[in-house]
Amino acid sequence: MRTLFLHPPSFDGFDGGAGARYQAKREVRSFWYPTWLAQPAAMVPGSRLLDAPADGLGMDAVLPLADQYDLVIMHTSTPSFPKDAHVAELLKARNPRLVIGMVGAKVAVDPAGSLAASPAIDFVAREEFDYTCKEVAEGRPLSEVLGLSYRDADGTPRHNAPRPMIADMDELPWVSPVYQRDLTIPNYFIGYLQHPYVSIYTGRGCRSKCTFCLWPQTVGGHKYRVRSPQNVVDEVRWIKEHMPEVKEIFFDDDTFTDFRPRAEEIARGLGKLGVTWSCNAKANVPYETLRVMRDNGLRLLLVGYESGNDQILHNIRKGLRTDIARRFTRDCRKLGITIHGTFILGLPGETPETIRETIDYAVEINPHTIQVSLAAPYPGTELYAQAVANGWLKENDGLNLVNSEGVQLAPISYPNLDAAQIHHAVETFYKKFYFRPRKIAELTGEMLTSWTMTRRRLREGVEFFRFLRAREA
Repeated sequence: MRTLFLHPPSFDGFDGGAGARYQAKREVRSFWYPTWLAQPAAMVPGSRLLDAPADGLGMDAVLPLADQYDLVIMHTSTPSFPKDAHVAELLKARNPRLVIGMVGAKVAVDPAGSLAASPAIDFVAREEFDYTCKEVAEGRPLSEVLGLSYRDADGTPRHNAPRPMIADMDELPWVSPVYQRDLTIPNYFIGYLQHPYVSIYTGRGCRSKCTFCLWPQTVGGHKYRVRSPQNVVDEVRWIKEHMPEVKEIFFDDDTFTDFRPRAEEIARGLGKLGVTWSCNAKANVPYETLRVMRDNGLRLLLVGYESGNDQILHNIRKGLRTDIARRFTRDCRKLGITIHGTFILGLPGETPETIRETIDYAVEINPHTIQVSLAAPYPGTELYAQAVANGWLKENDGLNLVNSEGVQLAPISYPNLDAAQIHHAVETFYKKFYFRPRKIAELTGEMLTSWTMTRRRLREGVEFFRFLRAREA
């Protein structure tokens, strides 16, 4: 079947971050690669991957494509699903013969509700959907495709047997050739990564059990299934040879550093290639592993600190203490490894006092840059079930995770801390972290290193102030 893999139109400045797990506008205009669609696209000959948000495309540009394809597979999410379902309806109205399917955590945890939401949605894929998409595109009857939920001829929903998780990750084709073929590489921009960058996965799943984290609880699983180090290094070599404009490789695994000997082996291979790279890491990596990675091209670690309160970290099963994270951060600073730290406000146990504690903690450990998010109880996560069970969130209110402009909302309220307080604490956090002499001097010094960095930080500064104004409104 002529197949289009589609990230449908969304908000201006939409961050489909980390494989489309985060669906909102960030404080600085950001676009992550649609890796989870690129993977099945690499498995379907003649297919096309279209990332409408990154390309700045609206429905006027996307709608005519309905005439050119037999099958459209769209990545959706809890916040974007109503709009994505409307996109499906518009495409189907244009071409009634078009088969439309959806993938992503939203439809994986609620296949029946997703099918019932719109007659334009012919099927949804549960679990890992790479081979599911491939088999549908090959023309296999929907009733024979594992991991699929679909509507039969009389409209009755049917749910096929589940699809086993992929065991051999090396059997999957590389995504980078699809990036080069179908995407506009300069459109992908993350404030803390060198531009242009490329992000890929070296494995799937996460052994950590954080209650809020969507992907391991819905699609990826808690077993970290990995590609061989040589397979990873070979793809990076391909990127270096065929995409010479790329300045940085980012490994988007939930926790790339979980298997330390493997991380070190990959690092040594990357060192021989002479590439600059970054990755996600838990704040417990020992000094020696950090040193090996630094000596072989590691520039930056994306670290989820989440909270400065140990009880909250325990509540969310982070598997980390603040004293360990402090030591890790000191080690990174000693080695010259840059850190982009992420924090979450509104997690179980949050109070006005713990918010202040987390802000003070962030100022103390002083990552180079930060991202502050609101606790997002995505359906399918333990946090969602906990919030509903305790009355912190009404059933199905998980849809209200962003407003009409794509700005993240605080859906959870506690008896001693309401949603409005949590929401506005984000502005306070950002202002106290960035509007201090030490940080201003640090960022100003960085700008002085090159005119390119100066222009970039000035643009980001304008976007950041617009973000704060939008939140205050």
